[in-house]
Amino acid sequence: MNIVENKNIGTLSIVATPIGNMEDITLRALRVLKEANYILVEDTRVTGKLLKQYQIVTKMKRYDAHASETTHLAIIDDIKNGLKIALVSDAGTPGVSDPGVLLVQQARQEGLRVDAIPGASAVTAAFSIAGLVGNQFSFLGFVPQKKGRQTFFNDLVLYNHPVVFFEATHRIMKTLESLCKLNTIHNSVDITVYLGRELTKLHEEMLVGSPKELLQVLIDTPVKQKGEFVVIVSV
Repeated sequence: MNIVENKNIGTLSIVATPIGNMEDITLRALRVLKEANYILVEDTRVTGKLLKQYQIVTKMKRYDAHASETTHLAIIDDIKNGLKIALVSDAGTPGVSDPGVLLVQQARQEGLRVDAIPGASAVTAAFSIAGLVGNQFSFLGFVPQKKGRQTFFNDLVLYNHPVVFFEATHRIMKTLESLCKLNTIHNSVDITVYLGRELTKLHEEMLVGSPKELLQVLIDTPVKQKGEFVVIVSV
């Protein structure tokens, strides 16, 4: 690794933003966003609402998972030239099932300063209100959409501690159906699902039950099929 000696070197700050409730942002995060030369964002409309809420006028630049090599090099050059750059995702912490990993890798390879500005996390928020005993869990990110999806569910019974993963609103029913099939195949295994929905938002709830029970709840109450989901599976 080549460490950059320039004392005027800039900083890449990885800033966690609220996952729903606008009040869930730290004082440090607000200061960093205000002091940044510019903010890298997934969607200017989403981040724009947050900045407007806190009267932050820092310039935004679009940055997502499809950012080109040219874009990365330009950002790295800006940091080398002393700029303070903040990276945010639409919600939560960049780099955790969100864009940002490649940029952080490149910044570290260049010996640049990368600061973590921690904050709201859907994973720990869900685990904290699930009421699960123990301090171990595995985070699996998003469920694969196609390739590897069946293997993903089959492997859940191999864990001896709870697993946490994200699922999109338009696939939550299929996920519960897959968990029902898993429960049928392994009928000697007691599978409990904790379904965190709309965490930190007005209609936040944690639904707990067997895969079959929760599937029926969502069938009976279609409105519960909408929102952002964090799923915890305990076998």
